[in-house]
Amino acid sequence: MSPFKPICAFLVLLGAIAGSAAHAGGVRFGVNIGIPLFYPGWYYPPPAYYYPPPVVAMPANPPVYIERSDTQAVPASEAYWYYCADSQAYYPYVKECPSPWQRVSPRPPGT
Repeated sequence: MSPFKPICAFLVLLGAIAGSAAHAGGVRFGVNIGIPLFYPGWYYPPPAYYYPPPVVAMPANPPVYIERSDTQAVPASEAYWYYCADSQAYYPYVKECPSPWQRVSPRPPGT
């Protein structure tokens, strides 16, 4: 017989005796293995707060786009260029003209 079994039996008997003495208010023996549960340095961060998704309300009917033809693009009254004879330039480039503006029919460049 090996000496291992009697030593284990002695330790179990010693543990039983020490356990009964601990219940009687005597000395306590024990082994504690683990991590502390309430350590002030170890804590979990607060949960992240996520904003709810934005509420998007779509109109009941989508917008309707009407394309104008070339004849409707510029009314006939606005289809003229205005020329200043004193500065020899046209309206958008010259804001004021000392002489009266001359209404000129538009012509393509190079003609």
